[in-house]
Amino acid sequence: VQLQASGGGLVQAGGSLRLSCTSSGSIASVDYMDWFRQAPGKQREYVGTILRTGMTNYADSVKGRFTISRDNAQKTVYLQMNNLKPEDTAIYYCRSSANTWGQGTLVTVSS
Repeated sequence: VQLQASGGGLVQAGGSLRLSCTSSGSIASVDYMDWFRQAPGKQREYVGTILRTGMTNYADSVKGRFTISRDNAQKTVYLQMNNLKPEDTAIYYCRSSANTWGQGTLVTVSS
């Protein structure tokens, strides 16, 4: 199974983006899917998780601004990012509970 992240781009502070993580295989039985991010010169950090049940969990830094959802029919997990801040600038990665990583998509937030 491979994961492909997409949807990154350049956005002004306060704007929104929606990232997608599409799997080459079914995600219906995957226990959970995560999003991580890595800012320039920093370590990769946790963003959030969606469980197979649909329950979600978020890092404090994005709570209330980011929303993770999943569409099993489309084999895709989404990361809706609202009220973006310059400190959200990073490469965003998705990961499955099988520890498969997508290739990352760059999000740049200008002030």
